Amino acid sequence: MSGHSKWATIKHKKAKEDNKRGKVFTKVVREITMAAKEGGGDPAGNARLRLVLEKAKAANMPQDNITRAIKKGTGELEGGNSYEAFTYEGYGPHGAALMVDTLSDNKNRTVSELRHAFTKAGGNLAESGSVSWMFENKGVIRAHGSMTDDEILEKFMDVNLDDAQQNDGMITLTCKANELAAVKKAVEAAGLKVEEAQLEWVAKTSLALEDKEHEEAVYRLLEAIDDLDDVQNVFANLGD
Repeated sequence: MSGHSKWATIKHKKAKEDNKRGKVFTKVVREITMAAKEGGGDPAGNARLRLVLEKAKAANMPQDNITRAIKKGTGELEGGNSYEAFTYEGYGPHGAALMVDTLSDNKNRTVSELRHAFTKAGGNLAESGSVSWMFENKGVIRAHGSMTDDEILEKFMDVNLDDAQQNDGMITLTCKANELAAVKKAVEAAGLKVEEAQLEWVAKTSLALEDKEHEEAVYRLLEAIDDLDDVQNVFANLGD
């Protein structure tokens, strides 16, 4: 799976630090609110909400915060209907292509902060369509465990996988966006602990940066963008 393993590892470590500061709550609360707004407040009938609630529990978010976020999304409490989802595209240093998913109540602020981050890193915020053609929106499931290639084929023969990789005790499965819930269910049935299950922008081909300084410059930009409150996720076309 091009361009995700290393950044996923960096994000995982970063998320642990963000959890300590409670920073991750801001982003997860917005996700819950949007999921409830779009699909209703009952997780049983809202697959997206179910996935986000699992993320909230993994972050040890208090139930009161979760309940308030759902009620804002359904309109039972004020303040939840102002968020809108936008995806931005851009080029980082050394030709890296980036996709940025945001949830914001102020598009002008979001664009200004993103443009500043890109420009500071020597990149630029690009026009819609100039980068997205390099990516596909797919379901990605990361789970703890170890299996042989044959075991993966056997365990997941009844679901449609686009790709399967293993790295340091983590199995990463990629599928069509509409297959995410089915593949996640199969992963759990196989006895694996799901670390993440979400929609991601997966690069069709990866960019190889042989110079370590160039690679680190791109990762610094990814971290700076990921730190913005309005940003839910950021992806790049870097190779592993």
